[in-house]
Amino acid sequence: MTAGEEKTEQQIPIEGEDITPKKDGGVLKLVKREGKGDGTPMTGDKVYVHYTGVLLDGTKFDSSRDRDEYFTFDLGKGEVIKAWDIAVATMKIGEVCQIICKPEYAYGSAGSPPKIQPNATLVFEIELFEIKAEDLTEDEDGGITRQIRKKGESYSKPNEGASVEVHLEGKYQGTVFDSRDVSFIIGEGEEVDIPAGIEKALLEMEKGEEAIISLKPKYGFGEAGKPKFHIPSNACLVYEVVLKNFEKAKESWEMNIDEKLEQAAIVKEKGTANFKCGKYKQATIHYKKIVSWLEHETGLSEELLKQSNALRLAAHLNLAMCYIKMDESLQAVENCEKALQLDANNEKALFRMGEARLAMNDYELAKANFQKIVQLYPNKAAKMQIGICQKKIKEQLDREKKIYAKMFPKFTSTDAKEVPKTKSEKDAAVEEENKENLDEGGKGEPMETDTNHKSQELDASA
Repeated sequence: MTAGEEKTEQQIPIEGEDITPKKDGGVLKLVKREGKGDGTPMTGDKVYVHYTGVLLDGTKFDSSRDRDEYFTFDLGKGEVIKAWDIAVATMKIGEVCQIICKPEYAYGSAGSPPKIQPNATLVFEIELFEIKAEDLTEDEDGGITRQIRKKGESYSKPNEGASVEVHLEGKYQGTVFDSRDVSFIIGEGEEVDIPAGIEKALLEMEKGEEAIISLKPKYGFGEAGKPKFHIPSNACLVYEVVLKNFEKAKESWEMNIDEKLEQAAIVKEKGTANFKCGKYKQATIHYKKIVSWLEHETGLSEELLKQSNALRLAAHLNLAMCYIKMDESLQAVENCEKALQLDANNEKALFRMGEARLAMNDYELAKANFQKIVQLYPNKAAKMQIGICQKKIKEQLDREKKIYAKMFPKFTSTDAKEVPKTKSEKDAAVEEENKENLDEGGKGEPMETDTNHKSQELDASA
């Protein structure tokens, strides 16, 4: 016996309820302390337990309590022995139970040397402390969680653009507001009143799967709510979803260049339609497809390359506009940079990059964008933006001076004494002042705002 192992004088009695699906006696469960409530964990839930494992003769081979930390795993994902996936799925919070596991539900004929011999029957005492639903968000912010009531039929899942058939039932504060069978294309769910969070969840579901999907407001109907369903602003929602069937969309590698160009033109129009309706998030989904299909294409003929670049340029420009509307300035700048890689002096890309940088308080960089536009094009809106940038820069400098004065008061009196300028310095200052006046629209020329200028419109080319 190794250090730390314990042995009782009598063999542990074989007793408990058979909880195996096959009723073959492979896992026997004996409840030692009842849990609370009616809820038990579902497939995909993260569970937190303490356990102690012993052999039939009482020899202890492992214990999370000895380590003084919970053992966690995702239920039903094959991360633990079969007996555990079966047994913990029957437990309630606070429950303590004993399970006796035959070898085929534990470590089988291989065992787990040196502590567990081949074909060993194992006994575990398990206590369940916490259940957390599976988090489907990229940021793991708990905004979309899933509990699988019934596993699907295969490992295949829908992809972006797939046609899906689902049954869903949406609840708000326990009241059903939407119950129906519906078919739609993933990425276009908003057109049939499907929240973005449900579309995201469907990408992780298998055919025949039944799941409970919980959505925080940003993944549901957000601040706008859904008057059609009497859903208020910032509502948390719960959906019961069954993925009845689906047909995957063609992946990029399955399409030739002619198919990609044809589909890109189609989704571009869909994106523009979404944008005009104020559905900016939905619009970005369509524009991103164009980029993913075409950005890595090589060896194209001159004509096909021209078509591809025109569609990619339009996609990046329109993505930038969408991100500006959604106050996601960094993504707007990134798409403008990619547009400028395709067309170095593109007026719309320069203008939108300037707008995004202005929103990010990068006034000098924004000013440089607008100045380049003015050098290349007769754009009155850009001239006006230069004036705004100069005003912001001056305000920023004034704030910095005030902060400096508070931090270093004894130096400010010295700094305040103006050193007389030489004649050349005075001439340079006058020249710079005249230059700034010209940047703002030209001396004696009123500044005009051209709010309908083409640089502020969606790119409808290609």
